[in-house]
Amino acid sequence: MTNRILTNRGIASPEEARRFLHPALSDLPDPFAMKDMEKAVRRIIQALRRGETIHLFGDYDVDGTTAAAVLSLFLKAAGGKVDFTLPHRLKEGYGLNLEALKRIHASGCRLLITADCGISNREEIRWSQEQGMDVIVTDHHEIPELLPPALALLNPKQPDCGYPFKGLAGVGVAFNLAIALRSRLREESFFPRGNGPNLKEYLDLVALGTVSDVVPLTGVNRILVKYGLAELARAHRPGIAALKEVSGMESGPVDSAGINFRLAPRINAAGRLEDAREVVHLLVTEDPREAKRIALHLNELNSLRQRMEEKTLAEAKEMIDPGKKRRSIVLASQGWHPGIIGIVASRLTEQFRCPTILIALQEDRGKGSGRSIAAFSLFEGLKACREWMEGFGGHEQAAGLVIRPDRIPDFARAFEEVVAARVSEEEAIPRLTIDAIARLEQLNASFLSELEALAPFGVGNPEPVLGLEGLDVLGSRPVGRGHLRIRIREGRQTREAIGFGMGPRHPLAGEGMKMAFSPQVNRYQGSRNLQIKVLDLQREES
Repeated sequence: MTNRILTNRGIASPEEARRFLHPALSDLPDPFAMKDMEKAVRRIIQALRRGETIHLFGDYDVDGTTAAAVLSLFLKAAGGKVDFTLPHRLKEGYGLNLEALKRIHASGCRLLITADCGISNREEIRWSQEQGMDVIVTDHHEIPELLPPALALLNPKQPDCGYPFKGLAGVGVAFNLAIALRSRLREESFFPRGNGPNLKEYLDLVALGTVSDVVPLTGVNRILVKYGLAELARAHRPGIAALKEVSGMESGPVDSAGINFRLAPRINAAGRLEDAREVVHLLVTEDPREAKRIALHLNELNSLRQRMEEKTLAEAKEMIDPGKKRRSIVLASQGWHPGIIGIVASRLTEQFRCPTILIALQEDRGKGSGRSIAAFSLFEGLKACREWMEGFGGHEQAAGLVIRPDRIPDFARAFEEVVAARVSEEEAIPRLTIDAIARLEQLNASFLSELEALAPFGVGNPEPVLGLEGLDVLGSRPVGRGHLRIRIREGRQTREAIGFGMGPRHPLAGEGMKMAFSPQVNRYQGSRNLQIKVLDLQREES
């Protein structure tokens, strides 16, 4: 089955299979292949030798905070003086802003490095350069038509960038800068003892930011995340250990689901509801007591976020006309929190199977956050409707925008037309592609090990989808909130499967059934077993 799964991932040759199943740090590309890396490294080393304070400007999500933490840890380990700024989501919004830059300039800063932002801040960077403040941009977002006049632009998506992998997260770009800096500093015998920081120990932060930003877990990202998950399991960083504890995670292995559903929501809660600066403090602190204090606060914020999310979701559903045929959803409300609407948009996209944008209205402007389906690039869709917005940015599957309230109806009509023109009704329907037909007897300890080798799973490397045929469903029992435990039999083999959200189908029983499922590694109290996660269950056609 593993060979079939690899083939479906586009992996055909033995060498490709080796690289995929056994990723190695030695396979990472040369960071100096990235456009402007040489200029960035030269200027940073100059700042280190002169004793200049290097100011980092990050973002308030997991990718932005981990990118800022990686750069801060490395530069301080190299003896640098470092300060950092993260914008407040509600008061300042995403990216560089002039008021913050004025404060940074007034502090005497002569070198500013962005982390996971900056590529779209042309005017702000122009102002900074005019004031004598050099700016190095590290970013991974889509390239605008007009680039900012920064000293150096590190973004692999630039069309003339020689770095071979284009799917890095912001923290991945920051990590490449750290690799390049350490390499050059070693050449110049900069470190008085040894070879400088052990960058492998930074990979826990790289994995956190990469997985949470929903970039492809292929190529370079697969290498970084595979090793980063091992560092997360070690939890050598007090902040990570405290975060795992408040998240209810056991010591030991961490997978991408653990990041997405346990760690990332708590980190994001700070930037969504308060100030993300304390996240960076959590990630860089060496004091276990300080780490525990911050982690507990993030846990409280996440609980508040969950309650606000459910309230907003209920209000949004009330605004949707169930009888109206639509290809997109655009909703706006005065009472919504800008830090919550992106998560709610994601849930609506999943339920209604169409691109969704929610807009939080604040006096004379609205801040929107959108999520999309696989068949539609949200960034390109917004680009086609840009005449109605004050600004926008993001990726294919997630984006943000700023809009005047009086323009929302026209924007909604234009966006609906763009979606209808670019995505057919058939393309909007999610489909299950089965990698291979399995038998229950094959789902053994050997296959469990093969499954672990295929991980980490995510965009570009989804969980395998397998099929079972000729099943007898012996019965079901409700568990949790709306889920089912389903007893299945194939020949002499009997197993139990879990059907998340399948509670309304209870009781289940019958012969001659077929099932699509994802095999998952389930860990509990130090043991591991294979869990059968039901994706679809139907009666076989006679």
